Amino acid sequence: MRRLTFLFRPSWLILAVVVAGFAYLCFSVLAPWQLGKNTRTSERNDRIANSVHADPVDITSMLSGNGKNTEWRRVTATGTYVPDSTVLVRLRHLDGQPAYTVLAAFRLDDGRTLLVDRGQLAAAQGGTRPPATIADPPAGTQQVAARVRASEGIIEKKPPTTEEGYRQVYSTDTEQEATVLGVPLTPIPTDGRGGYLQLDAGQPGAFTPDPLPQLDAGPYLSYGLQWLAFGVMAPLGLGYFVWAEIRARRREKAEATAQPATPAEPESPTPSTTTPAPAAATKPNDPAPQPQQTTNEARLADRYGGTRR
Repeated sequence: MRRLTFLFRPSWLILAVVVAGFAYLCFSVLAPWQLGKNTRTSERNDRIANSVHADPVDITSMLSGNGKNTEWRRVTATGTYVPDSTVLVRLRHLDGQPAYTVLAAFRLDDGRTLLVDRGQLAAAQGGTRPPATIADPPAGTQQVAARVRASEGIIEKKPPTTEEGYRQVYSTDTEQEATVLGVPLTPIPTDGRGGYLQLDAGQPGAFTPDPLPQLDAGPYLSYGLQWLAFGVMAPLGLGYFVWAEIRARRREKAEATAQPATPAEPESPTPSTTTPAPAAATKPNDPAPQPQQTTNEARLADRYGGTRR
């Protein structure tokens, strides 16, 4: 066990903690995050693909359900548009240009009122102002075809405003628009979020609808697998460095053991009458001889800045 005492040095302990923490994050946070996004995207793509061929259902049959797998479902609704219920959603894009999404309230024949996304309109010149005029939805009873969409949520730091004579918001959210309009809107159950209707192209009161998302799962699966691989590789890398250090120490120890012993001093010659040769003159500036550092100690000093235990 003495050969492993170097693992208790601060540098090795810090490295071990960093590797363990990184591996934990890979398995518990980073990989599940990407794999979860892949699962949600795949489920969304399946719902969209199934809705293309599914027959539309009456929206009233969905208002009392649990909302599971209802987003993107094709539905029909019969009722009338609520007058003066236009709300604009800022910071949208249409054909790569600034645009606004136009919202309105739609009252069903049974008295319940839904939020309807009428589509997008290009912004006025300059990109910061809404169109000069926005056509009101048709009056009277209308039957519309639409898709169920989930509310986007409320952006707390961007409250609703009134500019250019229009009520404006930054997200499409049933609860927020109910407050802005002062109209009790019925949320459509969509996986725990209050949903709304997005009109199909060519419907009464519709502008340019948002296109359906591309049915592509994206790179989330590969990213998740990469984080799992990193979580495995990090401890293996640490183990390799430990193994390499042990091998280096064994090699250095073997080299130190294999060095020849210092030869014994020769015996003093028998005294004779021969006059000894004069000793070599020592130069006054010659440095005093220093003890030679062993090869093993030199390598340790070069690696750690000093000797090790």
